[in-house]
Amino acid sequence: TEVSRNHAVLRYEDGAFLVADRRSSNGTFVNGLSICSHRLSSGDQITVGGTDLLFQEEASSDAPVPVEIIPSAPGAGEASNIVSSVERDAGLQLLERSVLQQERNDENLATLQLVYRVSEEMVSSALSLDQLLQRVLDRMLDAVAADRGCMLVADPLSGELKPMAVTIRRGDRDAHMPVSRSIVDYVLKNGQGVRTSDARADSRFAGGASIMREGIREALCVPMPGRFELMGVIYVDTTTASAASGSTTGSKLNNDHLRLLAAIGRQAALAVENNRYQDAFVKAERLAAIGETIAILSHHIKNILQGVKGGSFLVEQGLQDHDEEAIADGWDVVQRNQDRIYHLVTDMLTFSKDRQPKLESGNLNDVVRDVHELLTAQATKSGTELRLRLDEEMPPSAYEAEAIHRAVLNIAGNALDAVSGQENAVVEIRTGASDGGSDIWIEVADNGPGIPKEQHEELFNLFRSTKGNSGTGIGLAVSQKILREHGGDIMIESELGKGCRFRMIWPNFEDESRNPARRTQS
Repeated sequence: TEVSRNHAVLRYEDGAFLVADRRSSNGTFVNGLSICSHRLSSGDQITVGGTDLLFQEEASSDAPVPVEIIPSAPGAGEASNIVSSVERDAGLQLLERSVLQQERNDENLATLQLVYRVSEEMVSSALSLDQLLQRVLDRMLDAVAADRGCMLVADPLSGELKPMAVTIRRGDRDAHMPVSRSIVDYVLKNGQGVRTSDARADSRFAGGASIMREGIREALCVPMPGRFELMGVIYVDTTTASAASGSTTGSKLNNDHLRLLAAIGRQAALAVENNRYQDAFVKAERLAAIGETIAILSHHIKNILQGVKGGSFLVEQGLQDHDEEAIADGWDVVQRNQDRIYHLVTDMLTFSKDRQPKLESGNLNDVVRDVHELLTAQATKSGTELRLRLDEEMPPSAYEAEAIHRAVLNIAGNALDAVSGQENAVVEIRTGASDGGSDIWIEVADNGPGIPKEQHEELFNLFRSTKGNSGTGIGLAVSQKILREHGGDIMIESELGKGCRFRMIWPNFEDESRNPARRTQS
C-alpha cells in the first residue's frame, strides 16, 4: 500500500545510473532526501515506501592494489601445506560450554567466553541501561561462585549509590540484598578492587557492623572506573562456607575472579558513561529545539499582536471621532489577525500530534468546495480570480475531512498570498483521480512569481517561510504531515515567472476496500 504501481525507474544514462521518481504518491528518497531525479553513487540508499535498496557499483578495474590469484603448481596436492583447519562456525562453538569443557585450559576459555558475551551485551542498542547491567550481572554470576551480586551506580547529581542490578542465587530471593558499607566505602576511597576470604575477620573492615550482622564470609568488590570518574561499584559476596559448597581450595572466590570482575567493572562503567552522554545529548537537542520553537513562535505572535494593536488603535480613534468607517477598518484588521493567531495555534497542534487519521467515506469535492467558499472573500479583496474545477466523476473515497480541509486551506491560502497585488492574478483548485481511480488528488495552481528550484526541498521544513514576516513557515509542513498520514504526499512543480503547482495525492482507500485484489496487486 506504500508503493505506487509505477513508482520509480532506474536507468543507465551517460555513463552513470540514475533513479527517477514517477510522480509516486509517497515519493522516492535517496539517503533520506526526497528526489525527482538523482545520479547514484556506490553506497547510496534508495527508499521506496517502506523498502530500502542499497545501490552498489561493481569494483573498478583500476584498483590501486591489484590482487592476483596464483594457480597451484602442477602435481601439487590441494592440502599439501595445510597443517590445521577449523570449522566455519568455530567462533560460535567457542561460546558453547560443551566445547569449552573439551579444552585443556577450561578456566581461561570460560573467562574469554564471559568477556565476549559481556562485550556483545554492551553494544546492544535494544536494551535499556537497567536491562543491560542486569544481564551483565547475571552472566558474571554464572562464572563467579557467589551467592549474591549487585551493581551500585552513583547518581549523577547527588553522588548517592543506587542499585541498578541485583541478583540473589542462594537463600530467600524475596529478601533484601545486604551490601557491606565497610567494603564499599573502602573501594570508593582507595579506587581499587578487594577480595576478602573472611570478611568478618579482615582487619581492613574492622568494626564493620554490616559484615557481622549479615554473616558475609567472602566478598568481592571492584570499582567501576569511567573515563573521568568512578561510576559506582560491583559487589558480590557469599554467605555459605566454602566447605559446604564442596570447595577443595578453601575459598569460593579467588584472585582470578577479582581480576575478571575488575575488567567487567570497567566495561560496565563505560556503558553507564556512554548512556549518560547520550541522554545529555538528546536532552540538549530537545532543549535547543524547544528554544528555537519558542523564539520563532514568539516572533510570529509579536507580529500578530502588533497587527491587533494597530487595529485596536483604529477602532479607538473611530469611537472617539464617531467615525464608523474607521471603526470598520480597524475591526477588519483585528479580525484578520485573530484568524492568523487561530491558524497558528491550530497548525501547531496538528503538527505536534502523531496519529492515525479517522477515515470516513465521502466525496472529496464537498471539502474542496467548502475551502473555495471560505477563500472567495479574500480572493475578491485582493483582486484574484479564484477558479474551481471539480471532477464530477470523482469516485467515493475515505479520508479525514477536517484534516484534508486544513491541508487544502493552507496551500490555497499560500497561493492567494503569492499572487496578491499582481495583475490578472489567478488561483485554480482542481480535483481528480488517477490510475483508474486508485489514487485521488487535489491540485492548487497559481500564475504567481514561482519558487526557485533550490528552495523546493526546504519548503516543507518547519518554520521555513518564503513570505517573510507575513508567514509562519508551519502551513506547508502541517499539510505534508496530513497527506503522509493518509499514505500520500505533496508534489510541487514551479518555474520562476510561470507560477507554481502543488499536487496533494493519496491512495483511494475506499477503492481498495471494495477491491481487495487490486490492493494486493499493488
